[in-house]
Amino acid sequence: MPTLSASSKHFPLSRVSRIVLAVLCMLGTAASGSAQAQTARKPSPYENGRPLRPDEVEARKAEDARWGGPRFLEKIQTRGEFDQLARVYNAGTPLEIPHVLFVIDRQRADRIYYLHTPRYGLHETFARERRLLSGDKAKLIAQYKDPNRRLLFGTLSWQNGLPGYTFEFWEGDLLTPELLTLTAQRLAATFYEPLRFKSNSTLQEQTAQRAGMDVVTQEALLREQTFLPLNTGRAQGRLRIVKSVDETPDLSPTDIVVLDEVPVALTPVAGLLTQRPSTLLSHVNLLAKGWRIPNAYVRDAVAALRKHDGQWVELIVESNGYRVQRIAQPAVNANQAATTPAKAATPLPKPDLSVRAVKPLSGMTTRDSRYCGVKAANLGALKSVLPPAANVPDGFCIPFAQYAAFMHKLGVPARLAALEQRADFASDANVRRAELAKLRQDIADAPPDALSADWLARWKKQLGGRGVFVRSSSNSEDLPGFSGAGLYTTVPNVTQADALARAVQTVWASVYNFEAYEARRAAGFNQDAVVMAVLVQLAAASDSSGVMITRDPFDASRRHVTYLSAKRGLGIKVVEGKRQAEQVMYSSWSKAVQVLSRSAEDTELVAAAGGGVREVPIEGGRQVLNDALVARLAAVGRQVKKRLGNADQDIEWAVQGDEILILQARPYIDGSR
Repeated sequence: MPTLSASSKHFPLSRVSRIVLAVLCMLGTAASGSAQAQTARKPSPYENGRPLRPDEVEARKAEDARWGGPRFLEKIQTRGEFDQLARVYNAGTPLEIPHVLFVIDRQRADRIYYLHTPRYGLHETFARERRLLSGDKAKLIAQYKDPNRRLLFGTLSWQNGLPGYTFEFWEGDLLTPELLTLTAQRLAATFYEPLRFKSNSTLQEQTAQRAGMDVVTQEALLREQTFLPLNTGRAQGRLRIVKSVDETPDLSPTDIVVLDEVPVALTPVAGLLTQRPSTLLSHVNLLAKGWRIPNAYVRDAVAALRKHDGQWVELIVESNGYRVQRIAQPAVNANQAATTPAKAATPLPKPDLSVRAVKPLSGMTTRDSRYCGVKAANLGALKSVLPPAANVPDGFCIPFAQYAAFMHKLGVPARLAALEQRADFASDANVRRAELAKLRQDIADAPPDALSADWLARWKKQLGGRGVFVRSSSNSEDLPGFSGAGLYTTVPNVTQADALARAVQTVWASVYNFEAYEARRAAGFNQDAVVMAVLVQLAAASDSSGVMITRDPFDASRRHVTYLSAKRGLGIKVVEGKRQAEQVMYSSWSKAVQVLSRSAEDTELVAAAGGGVREVPIEGGRQVLNDALVARLAAVGRQVKKRLGNADQDIEWAVQGDEILILQARPYIDGSR
């Protein structure tokens, strides 16, 4: 048997490795030259590698001759031998994962090869070099799909979170119980410690159950994570440990905030750390991407960073860890930085105020964003093209012009201009908070607009007077570089005629929500350029609801992947992100469904008969979505993306019975840096 190298080469990770679940399953079929940490998946040779050219094969043979033969073992009898064969991603970080490729040859008495993984990189490279595999790509694919295949390609890894060794297969591998059992037996006979099977798809989980085998799920490994990068980046600021955002009115754009959990709303800050896991697609996490600030889950962050509370620090969030280090306070003081808005990268879309009539969603196109905002216009454009795969609940838009006229009638533009001339308003966030609250109250309490009779008539005639959600559709949200997620108010399940006008004015007033005002201020938008259209849309009694992104949010190159988060009932709890949602990923290429987490909710929101929503206990198991529904949702997501210019989308959806409903589609912003 040839002598093995005493050390394994550590390959640097690509940008993909920022994601959360590197620890979960990044095992090894990625090519050594482009090693990746993966989101709940095993890298695929079809995506990342290539067979060696004949000249490269000959060069390797010459190299192996100098070593005394090809580098592999048929048994691993010590940790030292495992380490000699292993490739290690994210060495020395919370996401460290050493792993070794193995190949089982069923035609040669189930002979097993443990590969020197940095040397071979791909199972295919070893198999072709040893003449265990020949032919075209179809022959290679058969080794993952055919129940009677000759070769089994798998990976061993050391899981720090368990701790212990696991073995696994590519997410799209169509394992049978017989093949899985054979693998487990051969590994048990040739590996020095017990191993557990780690599933990379729901199908593999089911296969393990049929084989009577215990399984380690990705969800179980995720629960052991101590760090999860939600947005990579670097920031300097004053670190503040905050028990509750609602009880801390003086947060500044120069603060790096450490929280127990993700808040429902947040004003712009320099950085964000939370010590409870959250949903990637919560409004606050989406805003953090838009603000391009570092954002991460760090277990026990409060205890770990207590010594820095109140101090100026630099926070760095990377794909494989985070760092906090003390710095001197910058020359520009915090108050001055907080009162100096950034320059706008792009101006807000200029509204067309010539259209005053209410516009039904049916017949609207994306061009109608000039009158009704991107949110309403996108839904109108999708309403006619998504059936039968999905539907957009019917509704209508109250255009910008009606808002502008009502604000002029109340003297709001002049009042805002006067406020912005005041030194205390410009310099003191608490003053802005109080004055904006008064302004919102005056707008909401004003006598109903004269045109409210038209809204009521449209509600009764077009929507049958049924319950509706009254939602924002401003010119300062759903933009390519500024999502505005969660900044404006939604009034859920309006069922009474007298409540409709109040709901519309409440949404109008939300232009002056403190968080919205501060976010626009930080972005450099002129406040007097903001206008609000209102979307009045039928309420859906959702069995489940959630958000999806039409690509892997951790790797922009993986366009065939859809990420979904879901909870039971209405979708308000998903976008709030206060408790972890069910999170899954679906690959249209491998057809694999991978569960990252099941929902942590024990209650759901449902529409109340008299209007509004109520919270009720959840009955049954924690699973929200089955595989068939995940695949259907992903297909709808791809259709939405295609219809909206092929830009990746952040989509809010709901399921009612067997029907998929699309509630919002906006450009997905990746603000990592």
